[in-house]
Amino acid sequence: MKKNVKGLKIAVLFCFILFIISLCFVACSNYFSGKARIELDIDSIEFVQFEEPEEGDTIATIKTTLGDIKAVLYPQYSPNAVQNFIELAESGYYDNTYVFHSEKGIYTAMGCPKKDGTLPDGYDESRELVEVELNQNLWPFRGAICSMTTTVKKSFLDFLRSDATYYCGSRFSVLNSIDFTDEVKDEIYTYSSDTKIPDAFVEHGGIPNFSQQVTIIGQTYEGFDVIDKLTNLEVQPSSDDKSKIPVEDIMVISVEIGKYSESGTEK
Repeated sequence: MKKNVKGLKIAVLFCFILFIISLCFVACSNYFSGKARIELDIDSIEFVQFEEPEEGDTIATIKTTLGDIKAVLYPQYSPNAVQNFIELAESGYYDNTYVFHSEKGIYTAMGCPKKDGTLPDGYDESRELVEVELNQNLWPFRGAICSMTTTVKKSFLDFLRSDATYYCGSRFSVLNSIDFTDEVKDEIYTYSSDTKIPDAFVEHGGIPNFSQQVTIIGQTYEGFDVIDKLTNLEVQPSSDDKSKIPVEDIMVISVEIGKYSESGTEK
């Protein structure tokens, strides 16, 4: 009898181990063969960020202590994130907030009431739970305005499917560009069977490894010199080398929402 019980325990344990191994195998298989988060149709991609703003387009003027950045917004592609950004801007939330990160030559992050980029106590956390919106017409080119990713929700089944729901929020980044050396060019052309997207990055600049990973809400059309300044600030030493807080207080004075006018006077 004791032998039978012991044998049963061993059998149950063996089955459990096989189950765990199977789950790990499925998870690893899904991870390494995971699909892109959106399906791309290369032939139909329109690089709208290279187009000039048109009369009546919704724009944002980001006024900083180092100058102004003017960007056209894309509510047609990222409706929820753009709405969140506009509502915060029009409420005055961005007034006198900090530029809290400066990645040398790459990107800058701003729009937070605290200098270290953390959110204040009592803040409406629903503003940080806007589901990430991706579109094949928007890419992390130089001058892209991005709603920064805040968190990810992943259930156990999501893990097995290599799936998850990502969210973005109030803080936003403005992209500059990596240096497209011959080595970098070789790498990005290796990963694409079509040269349309790599050609666009090489010609216009940007951060290719952010592609289809972040919510893009707008594109700079004026103020690239300000972006250069904001991505070359002296930053405080950091033990983890992740936090790049500017030494000097660089502020977002305000974010003004308006309509583009070809006469040069924004409404």
